[in-house]
Amino acid sequence: MATATRNESALLSKVWNIANVLSSAGVGFTDYITQLTYILFLKMDDEKEKVGLASHIPEDCQWKELIKHQGTDLVEKYEEILKELSQTDGIIGTIFTKASNKIDKPVMLKKVIDMVSEDDWYMMNSDLKGAIYEKILEKNGQDKKSGAGQYFTPRALISAIVEVIDPKITETVADPCCGTGGFLLAAYEHMQPQSRDIEKQKFLKNHALFGADNTNLVVTLASMNLYLHDIGVNKSPIIYQDSLTDTSDQMYQVIMTNPPFGTRPQGSVEVSANRPEFIKTSDNQVNFLQHIMSIVKTGGRVGVVLPDSVLTQDGATKQVRDKLLKEYNLHTILKLPTGIFYAQGVQTNVLFFEKGEPTHDIWVYDYRTGIKHTLSNKPLNKSDLQDFIDCYGRGSLKDRKETYHPETNPNGRWKRFTRQEVLQKKDLNFQWINLNQEDNRSIDEILNEMAEQAGSITACVKELKEHLGAITC
Repeated sequence: MATATRNESALLSKVWNIANVLSSAGVGFTDYITQLTYILFLKMDDEKEKVGLASHIPEDCQWKELIKHQGTDLVEKYEEILKELSQTDGIIGTIFTKASNKIDKPVMLKKVIDMVSEDDWYMMNSDLKGAIYEKILEKNGQDKKSGAGQYFTPRALISAIVEVIDPKITETVADPCCGTGGFLLAAYEHMQPQSRDIEKQKFLKNHALFGADNTNLVVTLASMNLYLHDIGVNKSPIIYQDSLTDTSDQMYQVIMTNPPFGTRPQGSVEVSANRPEFIKTSDNQVNFLQHIMSIVKTGGRVGVVLPDSVLTQDGATKQVRDKLLKEYNLHTILKLPTGIFYAQGVQTNVLFFEKGEPTHDIWVYDYRTGIKHTLSNKPLNKSDLQDFIDCYGRGSLKDRKETYHPETNPNGRWKRFTRQEVLQKKDLNFQWINLNQEDNRSIDEILNEMAEQAGSITACVKELKEHLGAITC
């Protein structure tokens, strides 16, 4: 274990050092990670062939052909390989989805290739190489300059959601906006130890998981992330797809996801044009909620991260909310604090519901009031959500016990709201804790939080300017 830890640390350090060199040459970290993904796959395919396993990459696109070249010839050969592999089928085509070269300086490309050449990746323990790649993605997601945080959900939150939903090894699990595959990977790691049966293990690796995303970069990163954990080795569980316009009849037993918030990007296909059964709205989060409701099987379970607006807004949002309460059992809401996501200031919740019967009581865990987190100084840890996990339980909802009590513990974070109380409310914004706490943050913590919020505001202003510019053109 100690050796594995040292190897992991050394490889992470190497990967990050090369990233810093490329960054100084104008190559962004997200572009670097994408190129590293392509080069890693070529190297592992070469290693696989050397141990007697067949390669599915055309001979003129293989690693041994790439490393024959130097200088501008190397860049040209690399670009030829990316173009050809992006047009193939199966796992190769998925990983190389719309691939293009972002490292056009020969000396820089050679640095990355040399770094990958120094280690044998294919024979490396899948837990080790997967952990390395996962940590690279996590660090990239926390890098505000990269903009990749929009794809990143804190692993501690993913782990807690997977633990309470408890997917079984015989079930299908989907994430219709999968990002880098965090929910699917966590589900696999939760399900894999449940049985040693060979057929169940084959089903888990090849058929149980499904993920989709409409960003080329994300499809590449997610596919490679699962591949490095030996999942979907022949066919990636990840597909390039706009889930909101998907009209397939595929349904799943478990859905766990953190959909993008806000409105549809300009130029996107109108959702209602493909999904006339949806209540018409331009809000991504409301459309994704409708999509999730449509693809979960009867008896299936859902855990979805959504902003407060889904619980409070009127109009189309309320119509969808009413349908959720009428046709699905929304039994649990976890209120989350700000400071755990890349986008600052967004109030979010995790909604847990099942398909097959209407909502009865709603249990709410308030992990927001009086809670402070920042991405840099106080990130969310799994232990922070352990009390919620314990309160949620895995038995019958009837076995749950409130920690709230009007007299002995009025600020208890776990509270049940009866169906009658729910129906009397105009929205699902449940508040009962009243904490008058002093702000005990240090000056550094306050300044760091201000800097994070300023970065988010700057990004929003830039996006608004681009949007307004597109309108006026």
